[in-house]
Amino acid sequence: MKNLRYSLFIVTVAFININCEAQVINKEEQITAAVQAAPEEKRAEATVMGYNEEGALVTLRTGTNEMICLADDPSKEGFSVACYHKDLEPFMARGRALQLEGKNHGEIFTIREKEAKEGTLKMPNHPTTLHVLSGEDQATANLRYVVYIPFATQESTGLPIRPLVPGGPWIMDPGTHRAHIMITPPPVKK
Repeated sequence: MKNLRYSLFIVTVAFININCEAQVINKEEQITAAVQAAPEEKRAEATVMGYNEEGALVTLRTGTNEMICLADDPSKEGFSVACYHKDLEPFMARGRALQLEGKNHGEIFTIREKEAKEGTLKMPNHPTTLHVLSGEDQATANLRYVVYIPFATQESTGLPIRPLVPGGPWIMDPGTHRAHIMITPPPVKK
């Protein structure tokens, strides 16, 4: 009986590993999908990070411009790729590291807020943009833009704290390290 249970365990682990590996698409497909979030003129020279066979985030291509793109995470539902200005990398990398430590969204926000105020987490000193292309799948994905302006407020920008019209800009997390302008255009019919 022990041998039968052990054999079933091995088969189950092998099946899970095969399924996990099958979800990771090849390097070139990850790069092609990831750069779709970037402005067209920035795609060819952007750095691209994606996933290896073990599911770890790795650099797939080292670029020569200011853009860093992230491939779709095969362990998550739906489709989401993003590209952002390289000056956001310390903020993004710290968030990924804290997530790997098992921190939740609130904990990550609090830790990065504290570190940004102390100066141990370098935040951009100029507006920097994150471009996100997401949806149920790649065919239905739409773009949204997030322009980070650390510690900006409604008063310092003149922006509302919610969109006034569909797709209109607004400021989210005002007064914090994560203050940003959200611009979510209405979905494009494809």
